[in-house]
Amino acid sequence: MKKRSMKKSILALSAVTVLTVPLLSADIPKAFAAAAPTKSTVAESKAQKAVSAKADTPKNVILFIGDGMGEASRNAIRLATVGKSGLLEMDKMPVTGLVSTSSGDNLVTDSAAAATAIATGVKTYNGAIGMDLNKKPVTTIMELAKKAGMSTGVVTTSQVTDATGAAFGAHVEKRSAQSEIAKQYIEKSKLDVILGGGEDFWYPAGTAGKHPDAPAEDPEEASKGTQGNLVEQAKKLGYSYVTDQAEMKAAKGSKLLGLFANEEMFQAHNKLGNSYNPTVSLPDMTAKAIDVLSKNKKGFFLMVEEEGTDEMAHDNEGELTIKAGQQLDKAVKVAKDYAKAHPDTLVLVTADHETGGLAIEGEDAEDESGEGISKEDGPFTVKGSDEKFYIDWTTGGHTSVDVALTAMGPGSSQFSGNYPNTAIHDKLVKLLQFKK
Repeated sequence: MKKRSMKKSILALSAVTVLTVPLLSADIPKAFAAAAPTKSTVAESKAQKAVSAKADTPKNVILFIGDGMGEASRNAIRLATVGKSGLLEMDKMPVTGLVSTSSGDNLVTDSAAAATAIATGVKTYNGAIGMDLNKKPVTTIMELAKKAGMSTGVVTTSQVTDATGAAFGAHVEKRSAQSEIAKQYIEKSKLDVILGGGEDFWYPAGTAGKHPDAPAEDPEEASKGTQGNLVEQAKKLGYSYVTDQAEMKAAKGSKLLGLFANEEMFQAHNKLGNSYNPTVSLPDMTAKAIDVLSKNKKGFFLMVEEEGTDEMAHDNEGELTIKAGQQLDKAVKVAKDYAKAHPDTLVLVTADHETGGLAIEGEDAEDESGEGISKEDGPFTVKGSDEKFYIDWTTGGHTSVDVALTAMGPGSSQFSGNYPNTAIHDKLVKLLQFKK
C-alpha cells in the first residue's frame, strides 16, 4: 500500500510539473520584459551615479607633507605626544594607505622628485622640479586647480621655494634655482597664498629685506636672489606682503605673500647649534592660508609642509624631529576642524620619503652605545607613563621605505591600499574631475 501511494504521488507530481511548464514558459517573455531596463530606470541609474560622484568630489583639498616623516617618525612623535595608546590628529583619520617613494632614476628619492611625482603623477630624476625624465615641463595639480577656477596655496617651514612647495608651482631643471621658482610662483602659476621662509631668494645680493643679512643665529645667511626684487614685483601683482605674525594676522585681500625668515624658519646643520623655533607657527600659517583661500566659492587646493621633520632627521636630532612633528600635528588639527565645519573638504597627510632610517627601541643598558650615526638618541619619555624609548638612527640621508598616508573627507576611500606616490596625483585629478 505504501509503495502504491508513493507511485501515485510521484505520478501526480510529475503531471503537475508537466502541466505547469508551458504556463511558466509562456510567462518567461513577460518576466524578461519586466526585468529589462527601461529609459526611466537607466535615467535613474545615471542620476544615482551622478549623485554618488558628486558626493565623492571635494570642493577643497588640504594636502599635508611631513618631509622625511616615515612611519617610525610618526610613531616616535605619537609616543612622545599622546603615549602608547593615544593617536595623533594625523592618525585619527578613517582611511590609511601605504605609498612607495622611489624616483624615476634612483631607488632612494630626494624631495624634488618625490614632490614632482605627487604634484604631476610623473616619476622623474632627483633634483627635478615639475619636469619629467626628459626635462620637459609637466602640468601640476595646482595648475589644474587654478585652471578650474580654484585658489591655490603653499605653506611651509622651509624656504617657500624649496623642493616640496616648488614642485606644485614651478618648472625648473634643478631645484637650486630658487629665485626662478619664486618668479614663476607669482607670474606663471600665480599661487594665491605663499607662506614660509626663504626671503633671501626674493631680494638680489646686497639688498637685505625685512630679515637682515648675516643674522646672529646664522651669519652665513644673506640675500642671494638672481631675478631682481621679487617682493616688489609681487606687490605690483597684487600680493599683500607680510613678514611677521602681526602683519599676517592683519593682512586682507585674496593674494598673500609671507616670508618670515632668511632661509628655513628654524636652524638646522648650524655650526652654532640647531633649534626649532619658527617666529610664525605652522598651525597659524595654515589657519591664515585657509582663511584667505576659502573665500573662493569654487574651492581651493592647499599644500602644507613641515620641513623640520626632515632637516632635523638629517642631523639625527630626535628631540627636534619630534618637536617639528608635533607642530605638524597641530596644523593637521586646524585643517580637520575646518573640514568638520566644511564637509566638502578632503584632508590628506603623508610624507615625500623617510629620512634617517630611524628605529624605536626600549631601554637596554647593554645597547645604549655606538658612535656617529649609530649612536642612539634619547631617552625620550612615553607620554603619560614612566617608560622611556630611544631612537636608533641608521643614516643621515634618505631611505626607500614606504610612507603612510591618512585621509578624511569626500573621496578619501580612494586612498586606501598600497600604491606609488604618482597615484596621489592621479586619484586627486579623478576626484576633482580635472581635465588635463
